[in-house]
Amino acid sequence: MTEKILIIDFGSQVTQLIGRRLRELNVYCEIHPFNRIPQIDGAVKGIILSGSPCSVRDAGAPQICLDGIKGRLPLLGICYGAQYLAQRFGGEVAASAAREYGRAILTVKGSSALFDGVSRKSQVWMSHGDTIIRLPEGGEAIASTEDVENAAYHIKGEDTYAVQFHPEVFHTTEGSRILANFALKICGCKGDWTPASFIDTTVAEIKAQVGPDKVILGLSGGVDSTVAAVLLNMAIGHQLTCIFVNNGLLRKNEFEDVLSSYKDMGLNVIGADASSVFISALAGVTDPETKRKIIGKLFVETFDSYAQKIENARWLAQGTIYPDVIESASVNGTAAKIKSHHNVGGLPEKMNLKIIEPLKLLFKDEVRRVGRALGIKDELIGRHPFPGPSLGIRILGDVTEEKLAVLREADDIFIRGLKAYSLEGNRAAVEVLAGPGAEYVRSASDPSIKATNLYDAIWQAGVILLPVRSVGVMGDERTYESTVALRAVISTDGMTADWVHLPYDFLAKVSNEIINRVRGVNRVVYDVSSKPPATIEWE
Repeated sequence: MTEKILIIDFGSQVTQLIGRRLRELNVYCEIHPFNRIPQIDGAVKGIILSGSPCSVRDAGAPQICLDGIKGRLPLLGICYGAQYLAQRFGGEVAASAAREYGRAILTVKGSSALFDGVSRKSQVWMSHGDTIIRLPEGGEAIASTEDVENAAYHIKGEDTYAVQFHPEVFHTTEGSRILANFALKICGCKGDWTPASFIDTTVAEIKAQVGPDKVILGLSGGVDSTVAAVLLNMAIGHQLTCIFVNNGLLRKNEFEDVLSSYKDMGLNVIGADASSVFISALAGVTDPETKRKIIGKLFVETFDSYAQKIENARWLAQGTIYPDVIESASVNGTAAKIKSHHNVGGLPEKMNLKIIEPLKLLFKDEVRRVGRALGIKDELIGRHPFPGPSLGIRILGDVTEEKLAVLREADDIFIRGLKAYSLEGNRAAVEVLAGPGAEYVRSASDPSIKATNLYDAIWQAGVILLPVRSVGVMGDERTYESTVALRAVISTDGMTADWVHLPYDFLAKVSNEIINRVRGVNRVVYDVSSKPPATIEWE
């Protein structure tokens, strides 16, 4: 039985970060909505109550029953969680004289297990409009800031702790140590949940779950489906059949290159080329959501037509990962939802197949670490995320073969340029990406490794073909041609993203090469918007 910490989600937009920080400590954890808490069994070593956009003073504020938990299991309340514990157990929460947002300096009082090894003064991140003016019964303040007297407290005689700041966010400089103290020292977790242990457990579970049945998996060429395929292949071998659909919207040479890579890995892969069907169906369609629905519907139909040819198939495997699962579990409307759909559930029930999702407990960077432990090549593991509708949503307006040809060439130049731009010994480029004094740039694919080129240092990159034509001059002649936008972002899970400060010499070289080599393009622009308010993709 794998030991775990439960994170109870009250709707905070950064609840996932709590889970990520614990996973970085090799501590297994699960995030559950406050209104659907699972049974507390012997594997649960502790519980964390998340923040929330709500106020505990609101009539409809989220509440949970802590009978049998508080005083028996280690408990940590964060922001809303801290205020809920205070109000629920005899304290008082009131509106702050001024809303407390942003950086603050935390002063630790005395000694406590939660702040063991934490500097007496350190930076934390506040984000609340209420404050605790009276501690709960048995509570003692263990830290404060200039504006918040009860910034952290402990209930005497219990392993119950609470903080009114967010230890999970980057701006709390010693937040990881605080969470490590809670998970490893107070809860007593061993910190032994590693990629190797995940592989061993998952392979055994797949064998037991599937038995002699056949499994079908839809490959996309992306990291998640690739790792899922290799895990399944390790567990059941020839019982697995993979289908890779060419929707005609893939990058340059992607269909052929990815198929070749998979066959070298010993996977049983069927290449389903339906490109002409997709392109015909998209003719004249300009609305982004309509394009997505057409592409999604045709993918299902194409996949289903090939899947029906596989006899005795009983299971449909998917590369669903943990953020998809979390976001698809609504917290009573509390958490804002940005995406209209996820991979969970996936293909329609008419296929009459049971679902198996071997990666559904992993974050994206954990998927990559598992992939490396499985021996998958870096060029597959390090691939950037790519949208399901592919280049169909990177062409603004209607999709045509001519536009796809232009976009593929421009995109190929950009991606190859990112991979060719070395960071080794390039102090100026490293400091642009990681800040002054940086020793290296951590890879967006896996924060634990060093990136050697621009491609590995960023999360996602691509080119967008705009429905904009502008005047230019080429060879002393006037031109009136298309504009493309370059997009490159840094992120950890795609939920939020910052635009990358790409070196000027790189941008100049790529822009020049695109304009000179891609017929039909005479202007290149760079997207400097972050998510939010923008999204990573333009459609």
